[in-house]
Amino acid sequence: MNKSPWFPLFWLMMLISAVLFVRPAQAAGNIAAGKTKSAACAACHGPTGHGLPGQPNPKLAGQSAEYIAKQLADFRSGARKNPLMQGLAAGLSARDMQDIAVYYASQPSMTGAADGSQDLIALGEKIYRGGNRQTGVSACMSCHGPSGHGIPPRFPRLGGQLATYSQQQMWAFKSGARHNDGEIMTRIAFRMSADEIKAVSQYIAGLKESASPRR
Repeated sequence: MNKSPWFPLFWLMMLISAVLFVRPAQAAGNIAAGKTKSAACAACHGPTGHGLPGQPNPKLAGQSAEYIAKQLADFRSGARKNPLMQGLAAGLSARDMQDIAVYYASQPSMTGAADGSQDLIALGEKIYRGGNRQTGVSACMSCHGPSGHGIPPRFPRLGGQLATYSQQQMWAFKSGARHNDGEIMTRIAFRMSADEIKAVSQYIAGLKESASPRR
């Protein structure tokens, strides 16, 4: 029986859909302690995690605490590479990471705006919501939700994230420079064109949470 390139993705989508019904345990941590411990983070991410004007560093406000804690642990272990973050995470205990994570998660969700032509944003919406069947690119919302709210702990909130940061990370996944997500994004980004990566990055920058529940 001949199988189309889309066939293997059917099983991937089924697995991802199953994750939607599993609500992970909330990360333990102390918000007040996390605010104090996040002082060193403010220079790049802003005091409340909403970022700083003109800087390409990711927004952390409203991000899943579980996801933030995992990324900090991955920086510390070297599973995710970034010289600055690896240096900062090296001195953090597991409790420090949990405290910082719940502090940022407690902040109002990050917001942003799409920037680009209508054709670019339309392409971004098409890929985000429907993928690209011809090239085997899965719909982004299968893992990140229709409004970009994410499915913790593995799939982060994307709505409102800086387009420059999202684009940078998709290229890192595509090249294999980043692979700390079980290779799901590596396989998806590898099939995406440069235009699709740019379009999706801009589209999710303008996504706002609506009917989807905050996790």
